[in-house]
Amino acid sequence: MSTPGTTTTSLNQRRVSYFYDAEIGNYHYGQGHPMKPHRIRMTHNLVVNYGLYRRMEVFRPRLVSHTAMTRFHSDDYINFLKVISPDNMQDYIRQLQRFNVGEDCPVFDGLFEFCQLYTSGSIGGAARLNENRVDVVINFAGGLHHAKRAEASGFCYVNDCVLAILELLKKHERVLYIDIDIHHGDGVEEAFYTTNRVMTVSFHKFGEYFPGTGDVHDIGHADGKNYAINFPLNDGMDDDSFRGVFRPIIAKVMEVFQPGAVVLQCGADSLSGDRLGCFNLSIKGHGDCVEFVKSFHIPMLVLGGGGYTLRNIPRCWTYETSILAGEDIKDELPFNDYFEYFGPDYRLHLPVSNMENLNSPEYLQRTKIQLLEILREVEPVPGTQIQTGQIESQTNPRGIIFEMDHSTQEENENEDETMDNQQIREERKEHPSELEG
Repeated sequence: MSTPGTTTTSLNQRRVSYFYDAEIGNYHYGQGHPMKPHRIRMTHNLVVNYGLYRRMEVFRPRLVSHTAMTRFHSDDYINFLKVISPDNMQDYIRQLQRFNVGEDCPVFDGLFEFCQLYTSGSIGGAARLNENRVDVVINFAGGLHHAKRAEASGFCYVNDCVLAILELLKKHERVLYIDIDIHHGDGVEEAFYTTNRVMTVSFHKFGEYFPGTGDVHDIGHADGKNYAINFPLNDGMDDDSFRGVFRPIIAKVMEVFQPGAVVLQCGADSLSGDRLGCFNLSIKGHGDCVEFVKSFHIPMLVLGGGGYTLRNIPRCWTYETSILAGEDIKDELPFNDYFEYFGPDYRLHLPVSNMENLNSPEYLQRTKIQLLEILREVEPVPGTQIQTGQIESQTNPRGIIFEMDHSTQEENENEDETMDNQQIREERKEHPSELEG
């Protein structure tokens, strides 16, 4: 990361686009639900008040149509998301059960529009990378990695990660997906479990923990064998331990897989003190993953994901924005609309807890060696491509069917709306504090 006043090389000073729509913060999963879209608005407000927008192009994404979502999701599932509302739920009891919508994934006002907003930034960002207009795209509203082809799961309805990867595959022979959310990136792994054009790498809590998948022995199937990499972890994972496994695994992945683009899901629930998490990462430790992936100078789409302690998420994602933008920022937080949430210290970086790390050095070393052995089996260049059209379910043990559409997508015929600096500054005036507990 560059320091103020120094001359950066063309490699270090990457072109960064940042996607944000102020409407995202208006959606609400319901009283007491841990997922709060308002965290995206809090993050944006901190990014603006640190002045990081000056180092990036800021866009309001153009909304994709429901058709774009059916490149992965089934037609009937997307049609259901379009029509369901709190007012007509009683008319759709069977569909609610069929599509797993109700408890963890509740029906709320504007549900489909919410899905459109976060998905549009990811698909639009991938398209922008494909056009070589930018080196890094940030969409913290995205990263909802649990959604399946015809099922909501884990607070996720539309899997923007999968849709973004499908967009990137229009140009790139190989796409790498990396997931540092505390929960296993099961929806993305499942979607690409039988192809060698996408490698999924997930570092996650494993055991009696949602979603219960992501064993080290789950490595992909058929053409996708050895292209699903899972590092199952225990409670208390700290910075040193995480760095000690993340860097060598990702370095080996880059060496053998040689992706044309990377999608990095930065779920903040792996931070110390998360409401639903049980890791002990600091913001710097979490950000070290972003910095390491950035160092390979590969087109990069950075997404959000989990994160359930409101005061921590904006800190983390703002710090990671500063890494991607190549700008050092002060530990002392600037005044912002949500300043009271960052007390009593009002600092960017927070101390971690004293929880015990249940990941022994022996376990981490053994698992690392195991995964490095799997990666040695990876062909330098995959031999089989995803075929245009559908992947038939009988050749896929997990029954995943999605379509590869190589046509120019209608949603990207028009430019995403650029937000100038005046618009960005006015965001602070338009949205005073309205935090939910």
